[in-house]
Amino acid sequence: MFILININVLLLVLLLFLVFRNLVKLLYDRRRRVMGAKLRTRLVVAFIALTLLPTTVLFFFSISFIATSINFWFNVPVEQALQNSLDVARRVYDRVETDNRFFLERVSYQIHANKLLAERNRRALSRYIQVVQREFNLDAVEIYGRDLQRLTFALAPRLENQHLRVLARESLAKDTPLSHVNSFTEFIPNGELIRTVGTVPFGVGLAESEAFIVLAVVLPSQLSSDMESISRGFEEYQQIKLLKKPIQVTYVITLSIVALLVVFCAVWFGFYLAKSITVPIMELAEGTRRVADGDLGFSINLAADDEIGSLVESFNKMTRDLRTSREQLELSARMLKQQNVEIEERRQYMEVVLNNVSTGVISVDAEGVVSTVNESAGKMLNLRVEDIRNRNYQSLLQGRYRELAADIMRQLSDGSCGILELPLRINLHGRQRSLLINFAALRNDAGEHMGAVMVFDDLTELEKAQRMAAWREVARRIAHEVKNPLTPISLSAQRLRRKYADRIEDSVFDECTRMIIDHVELIRNLVNEFSAFARFPAANPTPCHLPPIVEETIALYKEGHEEISFESRLSGDLPLPPLLLDRQQIKQALINLVDNAITAIKGRGRIEIRIVYRESADRMRIEVSDSGPGISDEDKSRLFEPNFSTKKSGMGLGLTIVNTIISDHGGIITVTDNAPHGAKFIIELPVRPLPKTTAL
Repeated sequence: MFILININVLLLVLLLFLVFRNLVKLLYDRRRRVMGAKLRTRLVVAFIALTLLPTTVLFFFSISFIATSINFWFNVPVEQALQNSLDVARRVYDRVETDNRFFLERVSYQIHANKLLAERNRRALSRYIQVVQREFNLDAVEIYGRDLQRLTFALAPRLENQHLRVLARESLAKDTPLSHVNSFTEFIPNGELIRTVGTVPFGVGLAESEAFIVLAVVLPSQLSSDMESISRGFEEYQQIKLLKKPIQVTYVITLSIVALLVVFCAVWFGFYLAKSITVPIMELAEGTRRVADGDLGFSINLAADDEIGSLVESFNKMTRDLRTSREQLELSARMLKQQNVEIEERRQYMEVVLNNVSTGVISVDAEGVVSTVNESAGKMLNLRVEDIRNRNYQSLLQGRYRELAADIMRQLSDGSCGILELPLRINLHGRQRSLLINFAALRNDAGEHMGAVMVFDDLTELEKAQRMAAWREVARRIAHEVKNPLTPISLSAQRLRRKYADRIEDSVFDECTRMIIDHVELIRNLVNEFSAFARFPAANPTPCHLPPIVEETIALYKEGHEEISFESRLSGDLPLPPLLLDRQQIKQALINLVDNAITAIKGRGRIEIRIVYRESADRMRIEVSDSGPGISDEDKSRLFEPNFSTKKSGMGLGLTIVNTIISDHGGIITVTDNAPHGAKFIIELPVRPLPKTTAL
């Protein structure tokens, strides 16, 4: 202590001498107005103040704090706290073993009950332990057979790159304690691995066990280190209790020496720095100002091998890097702008392609959310694109369609198939549609599932056209085969009647010949109807107005059906333009529709023909509605097919011929329900521009 005190006195005397010497030198330089003297004076004063004041305050505060802390340390129940900390550490291990025992009991029951140890159920066993690992948040799950060989295991993601050592035979075959489980610990790079072993069935002896289950939990390395530190701290505390007073004295002496050395070194180094950094700081200040003004070519020419020299070199390097970075940024900005333009052009091109293809395209992400829908898909499904985009497909579909979609998504996501093709008939707003759907899985470069894309075509009209062509061929052949013998039969019957009517006075002869002639005429009409369907004359369109055709059609039925109210209406304020129509064929189509409506009403009712001109779509719309019983959804899908009729009489070719007439005029015909009851046939015809020289 005597030596330490004398050293402190010598250090203080030396400190006072150095400070006084440097102060005198500073005053001398200021009087001589040496460049940088004022800045050096400010730095010296600042260093002395920043060193002496905090050091003095910190020294006395530290002495008081040490004394108070040591007294407080030995006055509070630290020993009990350390003992409790050790108990907490032990309870952590007990808790891990208890949780593992709980999980082992349930996993063992499921494996034993479901017979997953059988050779045929090995794959199911592997899937089950993977589910157990994820659901119970375990780091590892292992299954060992009776021969103590590991059958399968499942690891958490953080242990996939770690080697999981196979348990030794001695560990698995160890006698089971009262808790029915054995626990072992080992250290791995990720921390402390606690492995708990149980039997299948749970709690049986080694002789009755069918297999062994090992559950592993990794305690963080920090937690293990903390537990070890607690144990080591408890032992050190017992030793420190005997050295309370010597430790306090030692701390005070050590703090005093360190404080004096810090003050000495700090003040002396402050004078040195004040002298050595004055010029570089001034140069740096000037350089900073010029760099701030945009002059990135400025550099400081100063040779030094200390920190100031490194700072100067860093400043020069900074200006060079800034200059290079600015050039690179300008180049990168130009390239990025060009790439953004290319990406935007590519995106717009893809959108244009998707929106202009006739095929419907819908894509969903991995979560089942609809991400892309083109216009063709919305038109085919009669839905707005905004209503289905960014929504999950399960909320859009119902019933068997949702189950079918879920099954397809499951097959695409698990990789069992990459492409699926599915024909599907669906009912959209009362209309049966036939779709051919292709599903394809979307995967990134790493093979991860990103979703699926659905591409579908509407084959309804194609199938209808195929059926129409087939029926026309059938009608042509029937007309050809049946019509030829009708004329000889009819002529023969007429000849018999003329020749033998006077000779044979029996009424049976007259009745039979008349019946032959009538039925031959009936068959001839039927054949003519088939022939008209098979060889329907081509349309000869001329400029026509629709209202006169509608009025002529209604006039044919008004007098003969007084119990039915016939009405015709024009909707909208715009004048109706003339259309290029075959007047006779359009009139025939309207007559057929009105005749069907009269047949459906069967008594008093109402028939309305409404004409609507939609200028935005450039189409004319004709609506023929009745107040009859209506048409079922099942019949609507086949209403325009040959040989299909809801009447007891007729061949079912009337609406087929109407559909042919409308198709030849470039239009479409559909059927919907009429409000509040009845049926409504809707005809939409395109409004083609007439030549300027056309005279109406």
